[in-house]
Amino acid sequence: MSDCGCRPTGLETTSQRRALVVALGLNAVMFVVETAAGLHADSASLLADGLDMATDASVYAVALLALTRSARFKKGAATWSGALLFLVGVGVVLETVRRAFAGAEPGGLWMMAIGLMALAVNAYVLRLLARQRSAEVHMRAAWIFTRADVIANAAVLVSGALVWATGIVAFDLAVGLAIGVYVIKEAFEILREARDAKP
Repeated sequence: MSDCGCRPTGLETTSQRRALVVALGLNAVMFVVETAAGLHADSASLLADGLDMATDASVYAVALLALTRSARFKKGAATWSGALLFLVGVGVVLETVRRAFAGAEPGGLWMMAIGLMALAVNAYVLRLLARQRSAEVHMRAAWIFTRADVIANAAVLVSGALVWATGIVAFDLAVGLAIGVYVIKEAFEILREARDAKP
């Protein structure tokens, strides 16, 4: 799309819709898989990543609704996405702190297996969205969400390997906390872009 500020063409809208539908479906599935695995493996980082997947799915759904709407609606959609991401980040931080005091015994092999699956899914979604990334704020917000996921997935994979190799629970808690903090940082980036976007 050019920088003229025009709405996307019909072909661009169709391509964006297709990418977002695929991203929404994959993230919804991975939310169920990672959350269930996080509870089973008693892993703060897997649970945090699973909740982040749920947030992503909702952001992709909002971006789908925004495709054929006005610039003002798209700006509002990006703002809503950023606010939701911020709340999830705060929730992840609080849950990780709670687990630090309550005690946990995460399963390293589960963390590695599910983390690798999530990384593959999000790497594919990131490449898919990068092709459709445009000057429109709602699509940039979706891409930023996915970029954060790829980093979080890699961190879960590494922490799983460290927990499995050493038996030290702190690696899982540290990554869970780091995911929460990083999610909050990404939320502020989306909110800043939404604020600066032209209505």
